[in-house]
Amino acid sequence: MSINIVILTRGTNQASMISILIPVYNYDIAVLVHSLKEAMESIPEYSELIIGSDGSAPEYLARYETLLNGRVSIVSSEKNIGRAAIRNKLASQSKGNYLLFIDADATIPGTAENYLRGWLPYLKSAKVVCGGIIYPDYPPADPDKMLRWKYGRKREQRKASDRNRHPHARFSGFNFMIERDTFMKIRFNEELKQYGHEDTLLGYQLNKAGVNILHINNGLIHGGIESNSDYLAKIKEGIENLSILCDKVTDRKTFASSVRLVRAYDRLASLGLAYFMAGFYIRYRDRLEIALDSSKVSLFKFGLFRITLFATYRAIHKRRNILPIL
Repeated sequence: MSINIVILTRGTNQASMISILIPVYNYDIAVLVHSLKEAMESIPEYSELIIGSDGSAPEYLARYETLLNGRVSIVSSEKNIGRAAIRNKLASQSKGNYLLFIDADATIPGTAENYLRGWLPYLKSAKVVCGGIIYPDYPPADPDKMLRWKYGRKREQRKASDRNRHPHARFSGFNFMIERDTFMKIRFNEELKQYGHEDTLLGYQLNKAGVNILHINNGLIHGGIESNSDYLAKIKEGIENLSILCDKVTDRKTFASSVRLVRAYDRLASLGLAYFMAGFYIRYRDRLEIALDSSKVSLFKFGLFRITLFATYRAIHKRRNILPIL
């Protein structure tokens, strides 16, 4: 994997038009798209909405096609090409000089018109703007979804003032607007096929390219909260990706500054605890997973699970030997 860093210059002044891009895989986005396309009618800056179907099943693809009209179109891939590749494909097909990426499982708090108007003051004044993630105030009725909700509320939902303290480290691909020229020069890295940390890498690349990120309070509600077991499976994929990235990036120090988990691992490894952490995961991973697949989840145990799993993948990738335990 080669990660190229470019130094970007501001493009020519032109009327700002925004393309809304929604990547989706087997998820019902009818409510989201209907509310957005209705709001677009009164906001001329929004030129189009493109749905990116990433290998969705025929029944879902048929649903997406019912949403199309003159300003709503679809880009479809017959097979699942991954989160990074479908986002790049959407950007390539877009016409706006700003791109608003919205994840398919997002829900708009309040009105779609207020949400869309919330981006307009930042056109031309910032190349990258992150709106933020919101989680429901009350825990899910299904106790099997407690881990994802609790982690989201405590770790991911942050006010803009907090996120702007470490803007690149807090970058998220869930709900953000980016200048098209900037995105096309960097793009998501398509070598990351499985879930996790494609937005971490993009945040790092923006940092290395000298592109500032502005965080604002224009959040969307994260609606697709996975079960505990499904979320743990995604976390495993994401942490494997993160360990791979540590060996691929050109500036390990800057990358570590953007990722809290990597910083924590580096501190512990400097104390000679890297192999102890990996050994802890191998010995106690079953107990940790049972504890986390519960209605009374502990974020401390979840943090222990993540850091020891990351230490295990670091040991594997340094030896270039995929152990059967994973």
